[in-house]
Amino acid sequence: MDLNFQRECKFILIFNFQTPKEMEGQLNFGVHLTIDGYGGDEEKLNDKELVRKSLGELAKIMEMNALCDPQVYFAEPNHIKDPGGWSGFILIAESHITIHTFPKRGFLSADVYTCKSTMDQEKALNFFKEKFDLKDLEVNFIKRGTKYPVANIY
Repeated sequence: MDLNFQRECKFILIFNFQTPKEMEGQLNFGVHLTIDGYGGDEEKLNDKELVRKSLGELAKIMEMNALCDPQVYFAEPNHIKDPGGWSGFILIAESHITIHTFPKRGFLSADVYTCKSTMDQEKALNFFKEKFDLKDLEVNFIKRGTKYPVANIY
């Protein structure tokens, strides 16, 4: 291989190189933590005010910026597999947090989604375990928007 060509390639690679800090936010649009909690306390899972406060507290703990007050609604049983419970959300500048409780099943399903490129998962998991006395967790952590454009396309 021609030595001048090698130098040219090295120069191009160095020229186009970005540090991890410069690439932050370019690797993926955001991250999405899904939590299914089992064996939770029936009274806590059936407490509308606890669900509402938890949404606001978690947003602060996760250093997310609320766009509205938490909203919580009772979902009636559908007599199929849903015995009814509370569903709540908070919209945040970075995306959203949702909680769905099923008190009669001791079950909670939650999403914490942020357009930040990373998230302290343990902080969120411990929060849910402690607030609702969850005994077991099923957790998924998903990188979202892995092909998100780094610049405007229109």
